[in-house]
Amino acid sequence: MSVEMVEELSVKTAQPVRPAGILQQNRVFLDFFWDFAKPDQEVRLKAVESLIQYLKTNNQADELEYTFKRLVDGLAHTREAARPGFSLALGQILSAFEDVSLQDILDRIKEKHNLQKVKKKLVRNAMFGNLFGVLALHQSGRLSKEPQVVLGCVQLLQSLSEHRQHLKDLPTKTMMDILNEIPEEVFEEVLLGALQTDLASAFSTPEQLQLLLVALQRFPQTLKPKKLKKLLGSSTIINADNIPKLTEVLKMAARSVKRECVLPAVVLDLLKLSLREDSFQLFWNKAIVDSMFKEQPGPTHYLSFRLLGSALPLLSIDQLKEVLSGEVMMHYGEHVVSAQKPDRFKLAPEMDVYVSDFLQNCQDSDKQLAVMVAFSSLTNQGYPVVPSVWKVVQHLQPAALQSYVEWLKTMFLQPQLNKLLDFSTRKQKDNQEAQKENSIFRLRKWIISRLSSIIDNHQVKKQEDLIMDVARFVFFHAFFSTKKPTKDIPETAGKLSVPLDDKTRGVLVNSFFGLLMSMHHLPLIEDSAEGAEAVNQKRALGVTADGTMWIYHLVQYSQVLLSQPKHVQSSQSFSAEQRQAWDSMLESVESLKKKAKKGQSAEWSAFQQLFLLVGMHLFKAPEELVDVLKDLQSCMDKAQEKKAKKKKKKQATEQEEEPEWVEVMVDILLSLLSQPSRHIRQVCRTVFSSICPHVTAAALTAILDVLDSEKDDEEDSAVVVTDEIDKTQKKSEEDEDDEDMEVDKSDESDDEDEDADGEAMEAEEEEEDDDDDDELDEEGEVDQNFRLELMKVLHQQNALAAEEDGSSDEDMDDEAMMELDKSLAALFSEQKKKAQAKKDEKTKIQKEKMLVRDFKIKVLDLIEVFVARQAGSPLVLGLVEPLLSIIDKGMSSDSHQQEQDFLRRAADIFRNQLCRSKVYCRTAGDRQGELHDLLDKLMTKTQKLSDSSVCLYYFSASLYVVKVLRGAPPAETKEEPTAAAIDLKFMGNVDVDRVSTLFRNALSSFMSRRKSPMTAQMFTDLFNRFPVLCVNLLDAAVQHITSGVREHQQGQACVLVLRAMQSREVQQLLSGDLWTELFVKVAGQLAKCLQAVGQTESKMVKEKVFKILELCQFLVKIVHLQKLTVDLEPLQTVLQSLTSVFTFKKTGKLEDTYWAVMKHFGVMKPKVEKTKPEKEADQQQAPKKKKGFLPETKKRKKRNKPVLEPAGHTATPTNKPEEAKGQAKKKKDKKTKQKRPADGAAASHPNPAKKSKTQSDIKPAKKKKKQKPKQKKEGGGQM
Repeated sequence: MSVEMVEELSVKTAQPVRPAGILQQNRVFLDFFWDFAKPDQEVRLKAVESLIQYLKTNNQADELEYTFKRLVDGLAHTREAARPGFSLALGQILSAFEDVSLQDILDRIKEKHNLQKVKKKLVRNAMFGNLFGVLALHQSGRLSKEPQVVLGCVQLLQSLSEHRQHLKDLPTKTMMDILNEIPEEVFEEVLLGALQTDLASAFSTPEQLQLLLVALQRFPQTLKPKKLKKLLGSSTIINADNIPKLTEVLKMAARSVKRECVLPAVVLDLLKLSLREDSFQLFWNKAIVDSMFKEQPGPTHYLSFRLLGSALPLLSIDQLKEVLSGEVMMHYGEHVVSAQKPDRFKLAPEMDVYVSDFLQNCQDSDKQLAVMVAFSSLTNQGYPVVPSVWKVVQHLQPAALQSYVEWLKTMFLQPQLNKLLDFSTRKQKDNQEAQKENSIFRLRKWIISRLSSIIDNHQVKKQEDLIMDVARFVFFHAFFSTKKPTKDIPETAGKLSVPLDDKTRGVLVNSFFGLLMSMHHLPLIEDSAEGAEAVNQKRALGVTADGTMWIYHLVQYSQVLLSQPKHVQSSQSFSAEQRQAWDSMLESVESLKKKAKKGQSAEWSAFQQLFLLVGMHLFKAPEELVDVLKDLQSCMDKAQEKKAKKKKKKQATEQEEEPEWVEVMVDILLSLLSQPSRHIRQVCRTVFSSICPHVTAAALTAILDVLDSEKDDEEDSAVVVTDEIDKTQKKSEEDEDDEDMEVDKSDESDDEDEDADGEAMEAEEEEEDDDDDDELDEEGEVDQNFRLELMKVLHQQNALAAEEDGSSDEDMDDEAMMELDKSLAALFSEQKKKAQAKKDEKTKIQKEKMLVRDFKIKVLDLIEVFVARQAGSPLVLGLVEPLLSIIDKGMSSDSHQQEQDFLRRAADIFRNQLCRSKVYCRTAGDRQGELHDLLDKLMTKTQKLSDSSVCLYYFSASLYVVKVLRGAPPAETKEEPTAAAIDLKFMGNVDVDRVSTLFRNALSSFMSRRKSPMTAQMFTDLFNRFPVLCVNLLDAAVQHITSGVREHQQGQACVLVLRAMQSREVQQLLSGDLWTELFVKVAGQLAKCLQAVGQTESKMVKEKVFKILELCQFLVKIVHLQKLTVDLEPLQTVLQSLTSVFTFKKTGKLEDTYWAVMKHFGVMKPKVEKTKPEKEADQQQAPKKKKGFLPETKKRKKRNKPVLEPAGHTATPTNKPEEAKGQAKKKKDKKTKQKRPADGAAASHPNPAKKSKTQSDIKPAKKKKKQKPKQKKEGGGQM
């Protein structure tokens, strides 16, 4: 293909060089040029390397000449991906063959891609040809050796820079690249004169200014101040006189990158120049602050913000502090607040990247601290605009991080609002009341979150001392206050300039317990020696380097605070009983620590963790948790007694005492789960996991009772709900405060919009209130008591009498009317209060239901842990019915999202972790009767259900019970089981006859009921898992092929029989005469079933026949394969008679399966001969073919030419004299003949009005056709 193209090219250009014979002989050489145009970069690079290697090896002058011609031509390739390929190849070849003159190649490029000579439509390609040609010369690395070529390239680029609409700033950028490569001598001698005009007009465009800046940076000796003064009129670029010009250039640069969202290089170069010229203050204050921000918020502002971010690594500490506390930062803060609204451009993510890169690459701790403090000090009414979880903190050096934390703590204790860069929106300025107190609260709230997030972020490089310092600080100010400073407690040294209010303390308390949660998951600090050694060991979480839990350190610190009442005061003092509970908790923890050291027991560690966590929560809710601590203490004592008695082998006493502590422990865990704390939830899960081996049936029943919806209204569960309601309400209030903070930030940016939104919201609320009242009235009949009260008021004022007498309101005096109004107002007000009370009661009940569901979801954690840890325990069998009850009731309950989550979780535990678990109870031999009764109960319930999805869970439970009854086959107990050792008939403790009867009844129910909840897939699973039961049920399934209540059931019976017969286990169990007997029965049933099929188009019947044919195919195939003695003639006869019922001529799954069956009998599918359609069929199809595809303009055109129709009629195949006419006439006749049916259809309904319309419409169509004669000539069309 490429050789032919080259030959055509040679014919057209007629150049004597390149003998065609040599080139034709080498196809490999020509393929290189095809690869240059391919879009894949790897292919292009490989082609360049291969071509250079080829040219060096062959060393043929004509091939090298041809190469340069092809590459120069390819620079202006129409495909964009091809141009860089040809440019790269040209540059690399020029670099490899240094004897080739660059001037010669430049002349070729100019000649080939001369903008004055090329056609107008190829001018754009020629521009790119010139540009990529210069780039190729630049890439050769030889430009500096040939100064005249450098001059020619620059002059060519200068001519290209006029065409900005196509090339944008690419020519100028290429000039900069050339300047960066050439030596100063070449620039001074050759280029300076050529670039004189460009350099002198540096303040015209950003590109020309950047060219000057690059030249200044590259050749400072040539462009000395004197030379600059001659060029620009001033010896420096950045001075007071040039600031207005620079400002205009900066604005042009900002607008040029509006879509790209980047910082123009010229702006950063200007900043670097200002630092070199020591004019940074002038540039920043005059050009940026005073000029750029006079514009409306937009590109100029964004350019300034990006410049601020890019300048961070370039500035000194003093310059950083000055810039980061000035106007630009203030404007940036206002942008962040105003951009909170959706669909607004947000520059904050870009600034995060700038700051992150700066902190990552900066090793100076002082600079890092200056930047972090500056951004944290940019506040909107006290609340910093950067998020409290700002991730850039992870790049801080340890020293900078320590200093930053100290700054945060100092600012919390003594909020110095005057040192913050604080701003307010217009709406905030209108509401100045209580602004200072609110600002302090907002600042402190952010600082607490900031400190917590530093600990929570595992990427932050922090020491253990810093973590403990932050935790102690938050805990101290959450629950204590200073009376008198002491050296033993460093937190008492800090004085609060503004006392903490209850709102702030609430935030501190919540943050502290969130901090506890973070520390619970904190990995070991790698800097410590112990942590480095523990890398290869199992990863420990929530402990310090010495293995002590973080929470234990905090409990010790709490004990220190409580033991010094002279110096510190608790915000909520402990009573004697609470203090005793605290002390006993400490004793228990110490005792557990000693036991854990003696023997590594997860149980003692879990108990210890639970004691510590409940102890810390004692500061938050002492009254509620005192009893929990006491119960926990007694549980631990009894558990220790139990272990001691185990050692003494007093098993009888142990069995009596063991349930007590485990049941109490489970009750404690359930009560703790009602607390709204994720940390408590996780610790409860861990503790329960450790005591799982000791859980008894009574303890498990206590958990299941909580999940039983019928017991929701009992007294105990109501207590749980009430406890959680109070806490949830508190939590929701705090969440609302958080939302208010965010709203203050986001919504205060646009006053007019907000005022309008506020009015709209008030109007909506009023409408909602009205709607609620209407709904209350419309819910049912009017309250009779209210009606009686209303009648009484009206009777007292004689208002009813006036209505009955037909007299007007004027009969009542003003005082009477006023009295009536007051009475009615009071009555309706009271009625409205009653309605609101009912509504509140309804809302309260709904909230209680939500809390109960949430509590149940937490309790499911315990069930999940028990199933995972104790899957082989007999107690797991007691979970089957309760979990099924939950699923059954959940399916029929409301579709609330929380209810769905609970149901989905319960179903997942039941099916995936219980029924499908590889570990199951294998010691159920003494419970055979109980398990068989359970199976009977489950199968009975399965058949009575109405929902198929619930039925599936019950059926899965039945299979699980059968699996437990069967137990492990003998072969599975050996280390290396073999296929021969597996006893297929092994069924363990299963009463095969009883179980087979149960499933046979279920199968009969499925086949005999029209709306059965069971499916064929359920029985397929049964057959696959228990082949023995499959064999027992197979006869019943075969009978149902004909006795099924509907076609669907008969088809499903065929599917079941087919799956059973395909099973290898079933084939082994039914070997010999039983296998043959089965085939005889199935063949007879299939023949009967097919005989009953009548002629119908029913989809169900066809589906049934398809299932039958699938079974027939397997049956006939196996009979022929295994040569079984089965009489298939009746079946063959019935199958052949099916052709009278169905037409098996088309292709489809039914037809294909039928002929696949008949193929086994030697009957092949008849071939359908393709016959040519007759003329009549063509005439019938022609209008249908043209309908919808024939353009309306053509239809009208033909109607307007009735003269052509006779000619069309005469142009029939039999009319031979017409063939002597010209070819054009013949084509016209053919077109007329094809379009006759459409015309005929249109002409069969004559309508004068319509005809005149089409005649008038045809004229502009003709004119339109004549307007473009050139295009038709070029395309080869006929005129």
